[in-house]
Amino acid sequence: MKALVYHGPGNKAWEEVPDPTIVDATDVVVQVDTTTICGTDLHILKGDVPAVTEGRILGHEGVGTIVEVGSAVNRLAVGDRVIISCISSCGSCSYCQQRLPSHCLHDEGASGVGWIFGHLINGTQAEYVRVPFAENSLHKLPEGVSDEAGIMLSDIMPTGFEIGVRNGRVKPGDVVAVIGAGPVGLSAMMTAGLYGASRVIAIDLDDNRLELARRFGATDAVNNGTEGWRDTVMAMTDGLGVDTAMEAVGVPATFAAAVDIIRPGGTVANLGVHGTAVELPIQDLWIKDIAITTGLVSATTTPMLLKLVAQGKLTPEQFVTHRFTLDQFMEAYDTFGRAAETKAMKMAISR
Repeated sequence: MKALVYHGPGNKAWEEVPDPTIVDATDVVVQVDTTTICGTDLHILKGDVPAVTEGRILGHEGVGTIVEVGSAVNRLAVGDRVIISCISSCGSCSYCQQRLPSHCLHDEGASGVGWIFGHLINGTQAEYVRVPFAENSLHKLPEGVSDEAGIMLSDIMPTGFEIGVRNGRVKPGDVVAVIGAGPVGLSAMMTAGLYGASRVIAIDLDDNRLELARRFGATDAVNNGTEGWRDTVMAMTDGLGVDTAMEAVGVPATFAAAVDIIRPGGTVANLGVHGTAVELPIQDLWIKDIAITTGLVSATTTPMLLKLVAQGKLTPEQFVTHRFTLDQFMEAYDTFGRAAETKAMKMAISR
């Protein structure tokens, strides 16, 4: 088969590799019908994730068709259409039992790490992929749910909801600010209404993304590159600050912005992947009764989100801005890597 293979920082190739096979009785092999590219893949290619070794097939999102099942797999069958979750769950360790499979203790990949696809084992940017713990890590796609909708439930939708909305303690009537209108930030905006947010303020430096945010549930949009942007946000909250501020970029400036607009008793939910230290001004915050939450998605809410997608109450297919075939993977990476220029959001890369 062919796959997108990492060959060290700045070096990747769409090349011939061995087909995956069943290793453990709980495995299945999935034919990848549609996959995509994540910002994390770009971090890997920059060398920011040293655990990814040369020769690794990248990718942790996918929709496909099961072509082979292990002897212990009973609830899945050849021919089933499935979503491949970005998090693998053994289902039996203490963290999986606590519904925190992002910290799964099984030694597939590495104990304590649930994100293994395209990280510690071969991933989904390929024609076929081996899926460990298949019955805990795959979700059957209902009739009528497209590949393009399903692929967004591999990672970004549950990330935005679990780490942003749920960890951010959003309640009915709350005013929410989401800093960063990329795919994960937009997922948080799209799902904030599920918990009754009365106002969702999109904050970004890119006016094009701010306009897009209104299609994903934002009621207001503020460019934080303009003078007085904080005053604009505060005016939307009667000067008190927002109830929940979600940081969805992963740089010190946006974390500082989230802390700066939170009200006393509010919650700062960090969704961004940070590569450098941020300053925590505890001398100003100790008296404010705020909570700061972090997290890696566990994707335990995927079945619930999938029901809403199947009923047309969530429409994640609108994330797709560009479409490619698998043999155009290199072109897809180039387009995604120049997102500011190409206005790329999510790729749909299909066989």
